[in-house]
Amino acid sequence: MAKYPFLSPQWVEAAKTIREDYRGKIPPTAHVMRLNQVITEVPFGDGTINAHVDTTTGELEMELGHLDGPDLQVTLDYATAKAIFVEGNPQAGMQAFMAGKIKVEGDVTKLMAMQATPPDPGTLELAGRIKEITE
Repeated sequence: MAKYPFLSPQWVEAAKTIREDYRGKIPPTAHVMRLNQVITEVPFGDGTINAHVDTTTGELEMELGHLDGPDLQVTLDYATAKAIFVEGNPQAGMQAFMAGKIKVEGDVTKLMAMQATPPDPGTLELAGRIKEITE
């Protein structure tokens, strides 16, 4: 299986393909959230990527670009984003937040509620497949 740098155009396309394989097979998300992300220190492109997470359809959608009117915006560095979203390491996120490496603007309670919800087996399987395509 090919591996790509996290958030590279090739990674985004491969992740979308995997996500489509799981569409409708994972229970709906427990919390509704529209989250914009600014990911800094990206080792390719111009060094910053704007992305978003949207759960308003009941499924977690992560795409490039920003949403209009998000509930919150999170700014974090590439290594922390990869640790959270690919490696599934909530401790990395908490440590970065406590160290001031993650900036949150907006309704932080939505982010905390999302983090407090344990993932179901299907979500864990999906995450494992995403991890397999990541350098």
